[in-house]
Amino acid sequence: MIGKITGVVDYISTDHILIDVRGVGYIVYVSERTRMSMPASGSPVALYTDMLVREDNMQLFGFTSLLEKEWYRLLISVQGIGAKAAMAILGVLGPEATGRAIALGDWNAVKAAPGVGPKIAQRVVNELKDKAPQVMAMGGADLQAAEDLLVVDEHDHDAVVSANAPPKAAKKQPKKVKSKSGLEQADALSALQNLGYSPSDAVQAVAQSAQDHPEADMSSLIKLSLKLLAPKD
Repeated sequence: MIGKITGVVDYISTDHILIDVRGVGYIVYVSERTRMSMPASGSPVALYTDMLVREDNMQLFGFTSLLEKEWYRLLISVQGIGAKAAMAILGVLGPEATGRAIALGDWNAVKAAPGVGPKIAQRVVNELKDKAPQVMAMGGADLQAAEDLLVVDEHDHDAVVSANAPPKAAKKQPKKVKSKSGLEQADALSALQNLGYSPSDAVQAVAQSAQDHPEADMSSLIKLSLKLLAPKD
């Protein structure tokens, strides 16, 4: 099982990219959002991957973060959601917005993905809603890794394929493109649970606060979530 690919972008197509790893080209299918974030041909790149194996075909699907990969794996566990539909949902929403939509029961947001009808969207929300707290609570080093797009140094031509193992060290420290919003949401969620709120209540409050105030830091998310969780008169 190939869990991660590190190499050089050979070309970018409409729904996949070709990554050259020591002269071997790997076709990796990606969401529209991921495709748009890819560097130019000839640039180094790393993607987490999941392999789909069928009797007559094998396909690799690529993700810029472990969080995106985890949502993909959960989405394809829902009856009626195949790899194509899962990638469409992630392409429209991204991993964080997917989590928020599911946590808030917003099946209309899920339905916005091409090829996903209302019944399937409702099934996604109903089946994964209880799993949203666990995914959104991915914190610490795991979530930091999930929010990092690892890019090897452009002068390192010894990129390798790795299966759930770290790649060989680059000649320089890898460059990272960071997004801290997921980490802050996870920390806020953890803080609320430490205060005694249930995972389902906490994740809904944090998801709603993050959606209403996308620039909020962890402290602000906690305060906003506590307001939502406060008993109504």
